[in-house]
Amino acid sequence: MDKIVILGGTGQVGTILARSFHRKGCEVIVTGRHPVKVPWRFVRWDGRTLGDWTAEIDGTDAVINLAGRSVNCRYTQKNRRLITESRVASTLLLAEAIRRTSRPPPVWLQAATATIYSHRYDAPNDEIAGIIGGVEPDVPETWRFSIDVATAWERAAFASVLPATRLVVLRSAMVMSPDRGGVFDTLLRLVRFGLGGRQGHGRQYVSWIHETDFVRAVEWLLKKQAISGPINLCSPNPLPNAEFMAALRRAWGIYFGLPSTGWMLEIGAFFLRTETELILKSRRVVPGLLDQNGFRFNFPDWPEAAQDLVYRWRSVHFRPKENETGIIPASDRNGAGTKSGPF
Repeated sequence: MDKIVILGGTGQVGTILARSFHRKGCEVIVTGRHPVKVPWRFVRWDGRTLGDWTAEIDGTDAVINLAGRSVNCRYTQKNRRLITESRVASTLLLAEAIRRTSRPPPVWLQAATATIYSHRYDAPNDEIAGIIGGVEPDVPETWRFSIDVATAWERAAFASVLPATRLVVLRSAMVMSPDRGGVFDTLLRLVRFGLGGRQGHGRQYVSWIHETDFVRAVEWLLKKQAISGPINLCSPNPLPNAEFMAALRRAWGIYFGLPSTGWMLEIGAFFLRTETELILKSRRVVPGLLDQNGFRFNFPDWPEAAQDLVYRWRSVHFRPKENETGIIPASDRNGAGTKSGPF
């Protein structure tokens, strides 16, 4: 790949991808609503109208659309409208831009979410036999809203017929990286302050993917011309929340964390202006098509992934003098950190 356009790529996931492609010598163009200082090229767009940014699509080797308002907010009527419209409108806009090009991109990777699957404990959801959510009994209405958004998002992508462009829809789980402000950084903060116990009853499954494998999977999908349609981007080994948090505590070197009950999470979510679905919904999702087509993960298991991420988090966030204590991090003692490269 020589030239890659990442629409809505100024957030955490977009930065992870842009950083990797840039290091490999690709020409990377990232669009966003507000300018950011980055070593790759930035082009402004509003996600709603055609403009100068469309010239970047014409002749590019790949386009990756990550645009969409964050779901880390309260699901008020206004936020619901913005969450839905930002995803659907930008996806339809990109399809129209591709349709107008003289040299359409050969591949379009479209962001989606593993949240589209049913809240369940009994069996994992893959792309073939997985159950789409929205009809589960006794789940909060806000969870059904998330399914509505996810399905509308995918419908917008599949509504366009673009014969020269292969479409891959990325049903991504949580991408774990040591970057500040990301989901891993947030979860680790709980552990560091002694609050990293199970959340709710702890039986709900957590689906995740290490940033190294996320980048590798994206690069792999860009090259796999025979693959199109929905693809689950997640580790092959989701695990219950209680086990997930216990492994993260061990990676940090703490063996106790206060649990959070359902009502505590509801109160916390209210004051943090977010929703408990992000924590309490059971996302038991597996990468069926990646596995069937020969993709192999560097970090298939959470304990090893957590050790690597903790080691790298410490390297990024601790000052050198704080690392010179003579204490060897748990990840060093266990040999983690050896797979931190993109391959």
